[in-house]
Amino acid sequence: MPPTLSDRSRGSEAVTEGIRIRVRPEYLPGHSEPDHERFIFAYHIHIANEGESPARLMRRHWEIVDADGERHIVDDDGVIGQQPNIRPGEVFDYSSYCPIPTTWGTMEGWYTMTRPTGEEFRAMIGRFYLVSPDAPS
Repeated sequence: MPPTLSDRSRGSEAVTEGIRIRVRPEYLPGHSEPDHERFIFAYHIHIANEGESPARLMRRHWEIVDADGERHIVDDDGVIGQQPNIRPGEVFDYSSYCPIPTTWGTMEGWYTMTRPTGEEFRAMIGRFYLVSPDAPS
């Protein structure tokens, strides 16, 4: 089902074990080719460590679903070539992009984080919408 108007500009925010992850998606019309079923979206990530212990981002896991229900999984080390260690009170911001073949889709997932003790946990990334102006209302 196409996203509602309120979904269209909605990012997401989730907190896991003191790690707050905010996402702001953005359609990139200058890089997209709608006539060739190529829609490009940027997403801006803000990770804040609101806890009491450092956490290193080791891996990312994305589940990307387009409007046709096709699912694409991305599992890889770090983000943008980095595995940042985020100490209490610090933030890490980055931007990346995602191409999909339809006018809208969703993304969600998690970061695998480790503590100095070796403890590992998943910092959840809430579902957010990738929506072009061409998407049905």
